[in-house]
Amino acid sequence: MVTTASKRRGRSGGRAGAATRRGTAVIEQMPWTPPVNTDRPTEPLSPEGVAAIHDGAMRILEEIGVEFLNPEAVQILRKAGCTVQDENVRMGREFVMEWVGKAPSEFTLTPRNPARRITVGGRSLLFGNVSSPPNYWDMERGTKVPGTREMCRNLLKLTQYFNCIHFAGGYPVEPVDLHASVRHLDVLFDKLTLTDKVMHAYSLGKERVEDVMEMVRIAGGLSHEDFDATPRMYTNINSTSPLKHDFPMLDGWMRLARRGQGLVVTPFTLAGAMAPVTMAGAVAQSLAEALCAVVLAQIIRPGCPVVIGTFTSNVDMKSGAPAFGTPEYMRATQMTGQMARFYGLPMRSSGVCAANVPDGQAMWETSNSLWAAVQSGSNMVYHAAGWLEGGLIASPEKFIMDCEVLQQIQRYMDPSLVATGPDEIALEAIKSVGNAGHFFGIQHTQDRYTTAFYQPFLSDWRNYEGWEVAGAVWTPERAHLMFKEIVASFEPPPMDIAIRDELADFVARRKAEGGAPTDF
Repeated sequence: MVTTASKRRGRSGGRAGAATRRGTAVIEQMPWTPPVNTDRPTEPLSPEGVAAIHDGAMRILEEIGVEFLNPEAVQILRKAGCTVQDENVRMGREFVMEWVGKAPSEFTLTPRNPARRITVGGRSLLFGNVSSPPNYWDMERGTKVPGTREMCRNLLKLTQYFNCIHFAGGYPVEPVDLHASVRHLDVLFDKLTLTDKVMHAYSLGKERVEDVMEMVRIAGGLSHEDFDATPRMYTNINSTSPLKHDFPMLDGWMRLARRGQGLVVTPFTLAGAMAPVTMAGAVAQSLAEALCAVVLAQIIRPGCPVVIGTFTSNVDMKSGAPAFGTPEYMRATQMTGQMARFYGLPMRSSGVCAANVPDGQAMWETSNSLWAAVQSGSNMVYHAAGWLEGGLIASPEKFIMDCEVLQQIQRYMDPSLVATGPDEIALEAIKSVGNAGHFFGIQHTQDRYTTAFYQPFLSDWRNYEGWEVAGAVWTPERAHLMFKEIVASFEPPPMDIAIRDELADFVARRKAEGGAPTDF
């Protein structure tokens, strides 16, 4: 694939260069319509299996405990009645279930553009961009390179452009050319001006969290009271498996909980390395690590919105490298979804792969991950577009290829596909054709043919000869040229100039104050 691309890297003509543009838009995409998952979830666990995993998670919390490496969190949990020894916290199952029961099963997140409000929970199915890779790969470079602000901005433009991306996760690539003390300020300014979708804050020290909350408040033109009145943004924390929560993530978790903002807790339990080699054991450990954080949030602010996440996969036992999109990953995601419904909590999963470039492996592993998210009843799907090398690389070509899959999932959930009214059963159309002829020219077809079937923006459905005559352009090459067109024609969403100036002034002031402290 890369060899093919290198031969044609300088060419921009032919179908790939011109025919992706239809009218004035680079592509014709589906509208902004966050899908509703109309399918019954896949539930691999029997009632006895659910009870067994729940019991395992509760026994971990009761008998082993979780290390909370944050003195304030430990004090809050001790005061609430947990058993504490140094940093180890144990809690009984009745206590856990009482506090978990206070968390809502569904809530909304409202960004600066209210038209981009999203519902988390129920049957909602939301996709977010790739988040946090330190490296970047595209077909023009042809190799892995450290991320920069320009690369980050371009991926943010894709995040805004594609209607099948519903929330802006963390940095779509880490801009390592920006110093860590001020990186969050520059990237959040870019995110808030280049997109109008729901924002994320990294829980990496109080300064970063407080700065992001203030910038989201300014961008929305909100008072502090209005910001606190409803969730406007969210954070995601990861436990330090096995059975630890670190200081900075807990600090951010508690700060957002106090202000009623969205909270997602996602243990990173790699079976065979940071969790038992069995999927049931890994899921039970993951649930224990997540539920104790849910308890902490509810003690701080009963009813604050919390999502339980899963990142349970396995390692390659030959190399020790993480594996994604595997059968084990899919089953663990489905099992966690079943348990999330047992606890009455919204669910987060991910669209992930271990592949290093946007090739066949990348797409089958990501497709497995995404369909596992659908099957599990996930509500938020992180890293749904653009993820490579187990989260170490972000790629614009992969981003666009993944968006084709996301649109197909959205179309798959369209209720019209399974409608069974008289027009859909189409007896009159069948009678008119009878035992001979065809359906191409009849009125029933003519009335519906433009919208009857999914129309791809990236896939090439021509036969081999037609594809070859048009230049024999492989899918990643088409995605690369599309990426260039989207970035070149991108128009940021509107923002009041006074608000933009206030954001810029805030960034300048916080930079002058030193931003977030670092040890370098």
